[in-house]
Amino acid sequence: MPVITNILFPVDFSAASVAMARYVKRAAAIWSARVSLIHVFNPSSYNGFELYYRPESEIAIEHEQIARDHLNTFLAEEFPPSQYPRILDAGDAATCIAQTARNGFDFIIMPTHAGSFRRMLIGSTAAKVLDSADCPVLTGHHAINVAPRPINHRQWLCAIGLGETSESVLRYALQATEQVRGSLQLIHAIPSSDPGLPIQLDLEDQLQSEERQLARARINELQHRVGLNLPVTIAVGPIKEALLHAVASFDADALIMGRSSQPGSEGRLRDLTYAMVRDSPIPILSV
Repeated sequence: MPVITNILFPVDFSAASVAMARYVKRAAAIWSARVSLIHVFNPSSYNGFELYYRPESEIAIEHEQIARDHLNTFLAEEFPPSQYPRILDAGDAATCIAQTARNGFDFIIMPTHAGSFRRMLIGSTAAKVLDSADCPVLTGHHAINVAPRPINHRQWLCAIGLGETSESVLRYALQATEQVRGSLQLIHAIPSSDPGLPIQLDLEDQLQSEERQLARARINELQHRVGLNLPVTIAVGPIKEALLHAVASFDADALIMGRSSQPGSEGRLRDLTYAMVRDSPIPILSV
C-alpha cells in the first residue's frame, strides 16, 4: 500500500518556492501522488496608514483577495489550478500548515530559507512545521533559492538510531523506497570517545571494535523484525559530523531520519535533526 499519496506544498511566493516547484512535481510523479499548494497570509499585516483611511474589515477583505489572486496565478504553468488545488489560510503559517496537513495529507514538501545567514533555521516556518506536523516532512537544501537535484530514485539513505522509534522509521523508509522502486542503505553513527579524532567511516566493515559489533548486532535484530537484510555503514565521530560524512559518501536522493513522537517543551525535533536539516547537502525526510 502506498505511504505517500497526497502531498502538501507550502508556498510563500519566494524564490525558494519557485526553485522547489520542479522538485515537488517530480516527487509527485514518482510516488503517483496528488499535490495541493497552500499559502498562509497574515490578516493583520496592514499598516497604520491604511487604517487611517479605511475600516479594518475592508482592508482585511482586500488583503485576502490579493493573497488569493496571487496564489491562483503562482506556479500556474507547473501546477495548473484546475488540476492542483490551492488552499488559502490566514494566521500563523506553521500552525496553519500543520493543521491543514492533518486533513487528508500524508506528506509535506517545503524548502527551508537560509536568509541572510545560511545557518539560521530555528524559529523559521520550516522548523516550526517540522516540530508540529504529524506526517513526514521533506525539506530541501537549506539555501536561499537553490532546489535539490531532481529525485532519481536511485539510492535512499536511512539514519538509524537504536531508540524506541527506530523500527517505525525503518519501516517507513522501506515502504517509501519501495514505492519509488529505489534502493535503501542504512547508516548509523557512534559517538567518538575522543572528539578530536578524525571521523572513521566503516564502508568495508574492516574495523570491528566491540562497540561497532554491538551496534551491528542490534541493527541486525532491528532489520530482522522488519524483514530486511540491508547493508549498514557505521561512522564514528561527533554524531552530526559523522552522519554528514557518511551522507557525502553516497550518491543519494534523500536521507530519512526520525523525529521524536512526543511534542513538548523541546518539541518533536532535537538539536540533531535541526542541525541535519540545516547542513545536509541532500534533502532530509523527517519521519
